[in-house]
Amino acid sequence: MNIIIFGPNGSGKGTQGELIKQKFGSLAHIESGAIFREHIGGGTELGKKAKSYIDKGDLVPDDITIPMVLETLKTKGKNGWLLDGFPRNMAQAEKLWEALQKDGIKLDYVVEIKLPRQIAKDRIMGRRICKTNNNHPNNVNIDAIKPSGDKCRVCGGDLSTRSDDQDEAAISKRHDIYYDEKNGTLAAAGYFHKLADEGKTKYIELDGAGTIDSIREKLLSQLK
Repeated sequence: MNIIIFGPNGSGKGTQGELIKQKFGSLAHIESGAIFREHIGGGTELGKKAKSYIDKGDLVPDDITIPMVLETLKTKGKNGWLLDGFPRNMAQAEKLWEALQKDGIKLDYVVEIKLPRQIAKDRIMGRRICKTNNNHPNNVNIDAIKPSGDKCRVCGGDLSTRSDDQDEAAISKRHDIYYDEKNGTLAAAGYFHKLADEGKTKYIELDGAGTIDSIREKLLSQLK
């Protein structure tokens, strides 16, 4: 099974993605940010270039992003994949679809988690990252997933904050890109929604303002 998941920063798409992976154990959770972090941590030339954009809250250019993502789908995702954080604009959506069609790779589902922009911002600023598993949900602004002091509520691992999560200007810049329905990420989501209307894939919409469990239940009930 191959799935793309959309949602603004702060919508919990990483958490829901982890739950999907648990249900369909063979799926590779391919998160574009993790691909970048591997390159950045390894000090590769692509990693250095990507970091210069990420630190400013900008999108990494397509000529860096697309080759990394497609290669990962074919290697780590050979037994099925959940793609999280890509595509982020219309051009990437079109190129990804073209590549999938060329290689005969089926896109089974596209999932979109909808969330108002202000709620997404508040969630981002309260987010804490578990060093053991960055998909463990911890947020000081959400009672249901508030961490235990400075330790992960799931595994007890150490927590940290991403510097860009505390930068309101960077958050606004990222959200400007995501909520752009003409050229940004919502345009990419709309592109796949149209493909679903044409019967070429299936599209699932979720209310991100709900609880983790309610979102999960609705999501898993629609994934067959």
